[in-house]
Amino acid sequence: MTALPLALIVVITVVDILSPPGIHLGPLLIVAPALTASIAGPRATAGVALLALAALTVIGSVRDGLTSANIETQLSAQVVVSALIVGLRVLRNRHERELARVRSVSEAAQRVLLRPLPERIGPLHLASFYLAAEAEAQVGGDLYAAARTTNGTRLLVGDVRGKGLSSLGDAALLLGAFRAAAHLHADLPDLAEYLDGSVCWDLAQLAEARRAERSRHQQRPAEEAPDEGGESFITAVLIDIPDDGSPVQLIDCGHPPPLLLRPDGVTTLTSRNPAPPLGLGELAPVSYEVQTFPFRPGDRLLIYTDGVIEARDTQRRFYPLTERVTAWQADRPGVLLSRLRRDLLAHVGRRLDDDAAMVMVERLP
Repeated sequence: MTALPLALIVVITVVDILSPPGIHLGPLLIVAPALTASIAGPRATAGVALLALAALTVIGSVRDGLTSANIETQLSAQVVVSALIVGLRVLRNRHERELARVRSVSEAAQRVLLRPLPERIGPLHLASFYLAAEAEAQVGGDLYAAARTTNGTRLLVGDVRGKGLSSLGDAALLLGAFRAAAHLHADLPDLAEYLDGSVCWDLAQLAEARRAERSRHQQRPAEEAPDEGGESFITAVLIDIPDDGSPVQLIDCGHPPPLLLRPDGVTTLTSRNPAPPLGLGELAPVSYEVQTFPFRPGDRLLIYTDGVIEARDTQRRFYPLTERVTAWQADRPGVLLSRLRRDLLAHVGRRLDDDAAMVMVERLP
């Protein structure tokens, strides 16, 4: 690609010199630095611009002489446009460096907030992926975490209302509460109740802070500000997988039901009595119903967020997750998730409307 601008300069120069007197191709030489700016840096662009000017000078000296009005005009225009191209390439370099710094900060935030799941934890093999809907973002409102307890592994997969960077605070809140309490509460309902209380309290504090901020800026009286605490909530699935092979316990808090993959087929683990999303517990009494199912060696569990099943293609058709999983369930967890990730992006034309996350758990022999 870097040789292409040089080849253009040579071709345009030779053709212009050999063309009839009424045909002038010299102005086309500006294409060379313009093309270089798209594939190389400012120095290479400036170098090619100087070569283009030298080639135009050669054309003028051979054909009409450097003192003709035509050549002087072409040279002046070439200098001005070349300087503009180089200047724009310098600005682009600066923006690329700034974007690289922003991405590095985003990746650091992702590693702190959404820690990568270990490939092996106890008798389980884990695989996951995350796709943020926010442009240039690495994280958003979807979340997942795993924690070891004295006799097993606990998993959390959740989805904050909203998408992208605006939901990061709520995601961080729930992840912090889960990591602090996962090994302290013996019963899964107690853990769910604790997480709901934490989310309710923090969302209430956030709403109070927003009302105070509006009051300070005199946008409206604090007593007239709407209560935003009830506007946020987090759907979640809590799973407790014992090491000894006992049945798995699952609590669904308004989240899409996981898929259980076995050699004989794929089962949707629909809860008969799902609890409301976390953060709404203060609105009504909550009873957390524990769903149990056997999880034998070789079985796999796929937990996902609604950004996966609600993804639409150009014809507004939802992503057929169960159909894809059924067709590819013979693949290893990491391979299966990689295929699902590529297929999901292809389904939506590589542009998601909502954050999407998947976690697959396999019990090893």
